[in-house]
Amino acid sequence: MKILFITQEIMPYLPASEMSTICRYLPQGIQEQGKEIRTFMPKFGCINERRNQLHEVIRLSGMNLIISESDHQLIIKVASIQSARMQVYFIDNDEYFSRRQTLFDTSGECFADNDERAIFFGRGVLETVRKLRWQPSIVHCHGWFTALATLYVKKAFPEDPLFTKSKVVYSLYNDNYSTSFNPDFKTKAATDGVTKRDLAILEKPNHMALNKLAINFADGFVTVGEQIDPGLKEYLKASNKPVIKHNTETYIQDYSTFYDELLKK
Repeated sequence: MKILFITQEIMPYLPASEMSTICRYLPQGIQEQGKEIRTFMPKFGCINERRNQLHEVIRLSGMNLIISESDHQLIIKVASIQSARMQVYFIDNDEYFSRRQTLFDTSGECFADNDERAIFFGRGVLETVRKLRWQPSIVHCHGWFTALATLYVKKAFPEDPLFTKSKVVYSLYNDNYSTSFNPDFKTKAATDGVTKRDLAILEKPNHMALNKLAINFADGFVTVGEQIDPGLKEYLKASNKPVIKHNTETYIQDYSTFYDELLKK
């Protein structure tokens, strides 16, 4: 079994949080069970490349992704967590990820281009996996910044056999906020294979809509924490798709069993 982890944050590259801690130890635990893994996150500007020994993977870098009719260079970097014997791939771009902050500016406001950054990240991960010719059995996305990856796995590469059998898991966290995204988010997110109907949920682009989009396209879900928006919980329940609740003590085995069950369906 091959598991692709796509996440907003991983410790120690970003500070300890519920998500960064899960995404640090989950891939390691799954790998120790004998499964093959790949792990991706954004290369935010606050990540010290020298201290963390990041280096560019030249053979994977250099592709341009078109967003809003502009070319944006895709740069791939990699580092190792030696104690875990685990590699982490980083999606980088000078325009989107060189700033010191992650998703919010120093005043706590969501960056105006977070829509394009999320599009670039989601497409960048999957284009890199295609270059690797690595076929994931499970794609596990963590956090709203990865939501578009659920759509792109299912719709953007209809002729590519790498993703035709992949099951997508999406983890919902207590990351609610009221900021709306750029009104053109829906138009920017469009790409080959993705229809207007697929993106209709982004007519009013906000955090809720982006998570609902992920619910529309993922095959199974993990809820993390008790503060997930009630409306989102109702939407998830109405989807009638498999859901498990995160348990801090047993999550590695819980997730592994969940992956196995999804692949049997």
